[in-house]
Amino acid sequence: MLQFQNLVKALLIFDSFTTPSAGYELRRQAEDITGKKVKYLINSHYHGDHVFGNQAFFDSTIISTPLTKQWIKEKNKIGDLEKEKVEMEEYLMSLKKQIEANQDKIVRASLENQFNEMTKVLNDLPIMKIVLPKVLFEEKLIIEGTKRKVELYCLGGGHTPSDTFMYLPFEKIGFMGDLLTENLHLPIYNPEEFRFILEKVKKMDIKTFIPGHGNVGSEEMLLKFADYLSFLIDKSQEALKNKIPLEIFVSNIETPTKYIEWKGVKGIKGNLSTVYTFYAK
Repeated sequence: MLQFQNLVKALLIFDSFTTPSAGYELRRQAEDITGKKVKYLINSHYHGDHVFGNQAFFDSTIISTPLTKQWIKEKNKIGDLEKEKVEMEEYLMSLKKQIEANQDKIVRASLENQFNEMTKVLNDLPIMKIVLPKVLFEEKLIIEGTKRKVELYCLGGGHTPSDTFMYLPFEKIGFMGDLLTENLHLPIYNPEEFRFILEKVKKMDIKTFIPGHGNVGSEEMLLKFADYLSFLIDKSQEALKNKIPLEIFVSNIETPTKYIEWKGVKGIKGNLSTVYTFYAK
């Protein structure tokens, strides 16, 4: 376990947003509001919508797990700029066609969100640089400031191979990254580790949850998502036990009413396919 102590008054930022422009604006507002400088930036996981703003914090200490750093470097590598632009423009055109053809309002809204997000990435692509974390930790890192303490935890990988969340013990606040989202079918990497992580978080004294996507919530948000994960796991394991093929299982599944309004490009069926395949190995 790493521990930093006796820090001067400074700012810590959790995740850097989708683009350099958004990262610079986040930093500007944080420093203008507080009158302090950003000293630390935490990368919860490797996905671009959480790390593409890293370059705005190039002179800060960027922190992640070793695996998250590795995946940022490998998965977010920018090759030939012109080729990247062409491929992204093609992807956006594909999204636009899907939006025009889809009549489902939830799926359509999800596709529109994706289109808007990726358009911002395309606009910033010419100035984008992948800036990697400098300080690495494995399971737990404590940072103590003059007024508060933060604890970083990585208990495995649920949404990605390595997911970090941040706990403020005095304030009883949890910054969850994409280990928790509001009414969103976020992609799942490992359902078993995901469930293990959520069970551990349930036992922590957290009253306020900051999700990776969505509004600030209470423990109810955590319990709701844990219930969603259990639904995916239970239904997938039941289908495998009954030797139901993946295609038939996914096509015949009936989405519970409480999840019908949830957004996500691949929806609940995408996660059911992932979880089923995980346990079929």
